[in-house]
Amino acid sequence: MTTIGGLIFLLVCVFGGYIMAGGKFDIILHSLPHEMITIGGAAIGAFVMSNSMHDIKHVLGGFGKIVKGSKYHKHEYVDLLTVLYYFVRLAQSKGAMALEPHIEKPEESVAFQKFPKLAKDKLTIAIICDYLRMVGMNADDPHQIEDIMMRELKKINAEEMHASHAMQAIADALPALGIVAAVLGVIKTMASIDQPPAVLGGMIGGALVGTFLGILLAYGMMGPMAARLKGVVEEDAHFHEVIRAVLVAHLHGNAPQVAVEAGRKTAPSHSMPTFQELEKALQDTQIG
Repeated sequence: MTTIGGLIFLLVCVFGGYIMAGGKFDIILHSLPHEMITIGGAAIGAFVMSNSMHDIKHVLGGFGKIVKGSKYHKHEYVDLLTVLYYFVRLAQSKGAMALEPHIEKPEESVAFQKFPKLAKDKLTIAIICDYLRMVGMNADDPHQIEDIMMRELKKINAEEMHASHAMQAIADALPALGIVAAVLGVIKTMASIDQPPAVLGGMIGGALVGTFLGILLAYGMMGPMAARLKGVVEEDAHFHEVIRAVLVAHLHGNAPQVAVEAGRKTAPSHSMPTFQELEKALQDTQIG
């Protein structure tokens, strides 16, 4: 919601300042449809040319993330740490083979069913199950597991960042596309050089609307949205870093309580549950 509020505030200040300075909307409204078709159409065309269909869908989905923000908050971190605590404690007390029913059929796992929102997060469930499966296959070298997980999480983060990079690329192009629209307006004006000064002034003003729109769309809209999306992706990435921290701490031979504490410290500060909050959740949650 802060993104929408910031956008509204930006538009009010830009156009409010223009009106307070004595500016008139007639020339902007008259030129807006044509300039938007030129600039917006060129931007969309460039975007489609530079991205695959998969990437285009990914960018469109990114707008939802911009508005909603990170999908992981303190409650989600508590749920994740609780289920990881259950798994590492189960592996420590009954052996890695005891994890098999949970990782082979996670949709039927009592541990995952206890946390419906977590159970719907397919990527998170896949990461947990994949690495617990590796542990069950005697891949218990903590350094090897950590290295593999870091590379996979880095790959996932790079793929998620593509939408932000694509939006930033369009933001970088918009000022130049605004100049293209302005130049076309100047060409149109020069073709009517025999008109009275009042008419020529209106035509030049209309051409400058293109430059104005290109800069406004770039630095007032697309650029900030790309930065916002990047921030959301980076914040979401911490959620999966918690899994890495807990499993690596477990493989180093730490007690389950110590392993989840290592994961808790990996969570972002504003979403990190306190030691007491996590301890209470572990005591109150009964799985199985």
